[in-house]
Amino acid sequence: MTHVNNILHFTILVWFAALLGCQNITRFDDPANTYTPETTYQKLIGEYPFIDIASRAVPVSVQEIKNITYIRYGQRALQLDLYLPKSALIQQKPGIVFVHGGGWRAGFRTNFTPMAIGMAERGYVAATISYRLSPEAQYPAAVHDVKAAIRWLRNNAKKYGVNPQQIAVGGGSAGGQIASLTGVTNGLEKFDPKAKKSSISSAAQAIVNIDGLSDFTSEAARFHEDDPRKNPSAAGAWFGGRYAEKTELWHEASPLFYVNKNTPPILFLISAQERFSVGHKEMIEKMKPLGIPYKVAQIPDSPHSFWLFDPWLQPSVDVVAGFLDQQFKITRSDNAR
Repeated sequence: MTHVNNILHFTILVWFAALLGCQNITRFDDPANTYTPETTYQKLIGEYPFIDIASRAVPVSVQEIKNITYIRYGQRALQLDLYLPKSALIQQKPGIVFVHGGGWRAGFRTNFTPMAIGMAERGYVAATISYRLSPEAQYPAAVHDVKAAIRWLRNNAKKYGVNPQQIAVGGGSAGGQIASLTGVTNGLEKFDPKAKKSSISSAAQAIVNIDGLSDFTSEAARFHEDDPRKNPSAAGAWFGGRYAEKTELWHEASPLFYVNKNTPPILFLISAQERFSVGHKEMIEKMKPLGIPYKVAQIPDSPHSFWLFDPWLQPSVDVVAGFLDQQFKITRSDNAR
């Protein structure tokens, strides 16, 4: 009888999670998924007593559409939330897909809600997505999911007023690395299993990497990401093994090694904590001779996860919107604010 009750309890939890459909965790009650603005605030408030959690309140100038399923894997539905400018002065608006962080194993798409709102206020259609975390599906499943989200947004461009030729992908921390890898692998079917069955491209026209790694293989990255005291480390859990065991995958997942003449423009928005953006300088050195546009912007005296908090959110939005406006040739008079 106890066994039956346990099964019933689990079934109810799964059903309830599907009904809510708003978070991307492997179990509805997964205690390991603790990467939120609230938990991060508690870690940072001692050193940064002036910070506030960025508001998720949606202003009247922005339309929020929540819990849209963008892809299914059997019974598993991955969803996104969409933020649209209500009064944009241009009919077709650029889009951006945001990928949350959390060490590839935690986090929620609502972590990027404040930035998505900020981008909508600047005239962008912004999507915050859930994707499969490492306890559910290891590398490269998350990249597959992000490409699927870009394809969904492009496929629904007319419905939501998106310019299908102006879709960026961005993210923070692990989400920054995933977003960057998604963008630099445009056209590579290995990272996009749905490509052969769809006429809709999953290519991103610009990349926003917010404090995410560009090279897993460097000594500086492995010092933290392959720490032998962690069993497994966050990266190790994602790859299914340490660097020595899964060297090929650690190399394969590093955006640094995909730079070519067709690489999209990249914004590196970084904190004052250098360990999180390892590899971006080396990546830029590869981009320079190819003439690929890039920008490095640092938020001074900031912690990792700065984009979750005021006073850093608005400067971050300004940098991201400014960079994308330039790449998409959008003048300030064209863009809602």
